[in-house]
Amino acid sequence: MLYPPAYFTFFILSISWTASAPETVTGAKVRYHHHQNAPNLPKLFVFGDSYADTGNSPKSTAISWKKPYGVSFPGKPSGRFSDGRVLTDYIASFLGTSSPIPFNEWLGLGEKSALENGLNFAEGGTGVFTTLANGPNMTTQINVFQQLVQEEEVYSPENMSSSVALVSVAGNDYAAYFGKNGTNEESPVFTKSIMSQLVLDLQRIHGLGVRRVGVTAMHPLGCLPITTASISHKNCSENGNWLAKFHNQMLQENIENLNNEAGAPVFVILDLYSAFMSALNLQNNHPGNSTFEDQLSPCCVGTERGYTCGSVNGVGIEKYIVCEDLKQFFWDDIHPSQQGWEAVYSALKPSLQSLLN
Repeated sequence: MLYPPAYFTFFILSISWTASAPETVTGAKVRYHHHQNAPNLPKLFVFGDSYADTGNSPKSTAISWKKPYGVSFPGKPSGRFSDGRVLTDYIASFLGTSSPIPFNEWLGLGEKSALENGLNFAEGGTGVFTTLANGPNMTTQINVFQQLVQEEEVYSPENMSSSVALVSVAGNDYAAYFGKNGTNEESPVFTKSIMSQLVLDLQRIHGLGVRRVGVTAMHPLGCLPITTASISHKNCSENGNWLAKFHNQMLQENIENLNNEAGAPVFVILDLYSAFMSALNLQNNHPGNSTFEDQLSPCCVGTERGYTCGSVNGVGIEKYIVCEDLKQFFWDDIHPSQQGWEAVYSALKPSLQSLLN
């Protein structure tokens, strides 16, 4: 059993900045053209937050729709919280398909071809529970998916036969917990409450016909640039990483129980913690030799206090700078760059086969 250190809250209080006041999909009117998708085409259904969001956060407020986000791919802001591709894109590539269309984009289309790859419900700043961002939590995201499957019959059982879900849980629940004066001592209890709800969420997704469900382990929160800034990005915070380790221990136990109940390896953990540590070549929270320059520093940063990546001042002057060669693991204070995600994907690849078995 892992026990909480004396303190670890300082690093996580700002994680929920991923999207400001996102629009909710609650009660959205679903518009579509009835169709029959090819049953053998892999379909990816995505739930969660900014690590998986490819365009659901509102264009009017989310930083992911502002320059220089998207500079590497697709060459302009696309709603991804990175300079380019994110985890969803790499999982889709592994499945041999294209990234599924963001739900909020599809609402304005309703085209048959737009649904062939699945749907992405993930939205930056959200969590298992309602967070500081006040966006559609995971229950709401799954409610909309359920409406499409059961009420609107957009997807038939044949459509779902080769389907896979990606469920991203990247820390916004903890940001809300500590932001609302949660304590270190009670944080294990809060983690267990997250797990109780997450188990129900995963069961619901599988119960709606999704064949395999991949859920992310918590990445090393103590290595995020927002955490390491206070020590000049020299090493990770051991206290900061404790929370991720405890979360992942609880996740492992719950996934094992779910698979035992299912009698098959339906649920698969995508070990982002190990993948991040491997890509960054970190030993005992200290960087070793790596293909990345300044492993723990962000590529895109604000030029003055109070500004972040993508910020402009009141007269439209850019108040951020971007690293010259885009070869750093982290894009901004919280999110990996496209090259960072590619390195994480390479580390995850051996385990991803479980999503297809």
